[in-house]
Amino acid sequence: MLNGHQTWIFENKPVIIQTGTVGGPFEAKGNIPKAFDILHEDMWLNQESFEKAQQVMMEQACQVAIKKSSIQKEQVEFFISGDLINQITPTTFAAKTMGLPYLGLFNACATSMESLALSAAIINANGANYILSGTSSHNAAAEKQFRYPTEYGGQKPPTAQWTVTGASCALVAKEGVGPVVTSATIGKIVDMGITDAFNMGGAMAPAAVDTIETHLKERNIDHSYYDLIITGDLAHIGREVSLDLLHKRGIDIPEEKYVDCGLTIYREGQPVLAGASGPACSAIVTYGHFLNKMKQGEIKRILVVATGSLQSPLSVNQGDSIPCIAHAVSIESGSDV
Repeated sequence: MLNGHQTWIFENKPVIIQTGTVGGPFEAKGNIPKAFDILHEDMWLNQESFEKAQQVMMEQACQVAIKKSSIQKEQVEFFISGDLINQITPTTFAAKTMGLPYLGLFNACATSMESLALSAAIINANGANYILSGTSSHNAAAEKQFRYPTEYGGQKPPTAQWTVTGASCALVAKEGVGPVVTSATIGKIVDMGITDAFNMGGAMAPAAVDTIETHLKERNIDHSYYDLIITGDLAHIGREVSLDLLHKRGIDIPEEKYVDCGLTIYREGQPVLAGASGPACSAIVTYGHFLNKMKQGEIKRILVVATGSLQSPLSVNQGDSIPCIAHAVSIESGSDV
C-alpha cells in the first residue's frame, strides 16, 4: 500500500457509496445550494449554543448518508471525524448520539481528507466494511473561539476568510457503487513563520504545494492525470500564492483546472472577504458538489488537497507561527477505475 514515503495506493478500491451534506442559511444563499441534502434557515438549529448546533449538523450528515444507502447504522464499524472547537467536542457528542466506535481527529480544515484517507486505509487493509468519514464547522462557534464573538462586529482585513456553517460525511465501503478512493498522500507540517491568523490562505499555500508535488512525484504521474486539482480553503490569497509556487517548481497546472473549495461554495457578492474556510468547506464542496459532477459524468478523476492551519488561540496569543498541513486524496469515477 505504501508508495514512496508519504503516499498510499489503495489496491482494494474503497468506494464512497453515499454522502450527507448539511448547511446553514448563509450557505443556502451561496453558489451551490443543490449540493446540500439539508439546509437550515437558522444558525441556532433550535439549540442552546452554536457548538450544539454544530453537533446536530454532524449527526444529520451521518444520518442522511446512511439513510440514502442500502445499509443499516449497525453495519457501520467506525465513525472517523473531527472539527475546530476545543477538544473536538461537537464531533464527540455527535459520536455519542451515533453510538459508533469513534476515532476523533484534529487537523483543522484538513480534517476532511485526513478522515477520508484513514477510512480508505482501514478498509483497504480489510479492517472494516463500512466507515463514516466526515467533519463539521460553524461560523459563530469558530469566531467565538479563534477571534471575537460575532456580536462584537470586529473589523477584519481583506485576507480573512469566512468559516462555513455545515457538516458533511462520506460513507466509505469495501464494496458497492460509487466514486473510488484510489490513493492518498499524507502531508507534512510546513511552517513559513507567518504569525497573522487573518492570513490563513497565505500560510497554508506552501503546505498545499508541498503535498501536491509529493503526490505527483510518488505516484509518478503528471498533473494532467486529473481533471481537477481541488484545494480545500486557500481562497483568493492562498490560491494565487500556491499557483506561483507551483509554477516555480515546474508544475504548470492550468488555472481552470486548479480550483478551490473556498472560492466555490459562496457566490460573488457575499461578504466573505478572501473566501470560505472551515473543515466543512472542503467536505461539503467535495462530497456534495464535485462528487455529484463525477456521478453525472462531467469529471472522472480529481485530487482533493484539504489544507489546515493548525494554530490554537493559545499559540496565537503567545506569538507562535502557524504550522500548516495539507492532505491529498485522489477520487476517481467507479466506472473509470
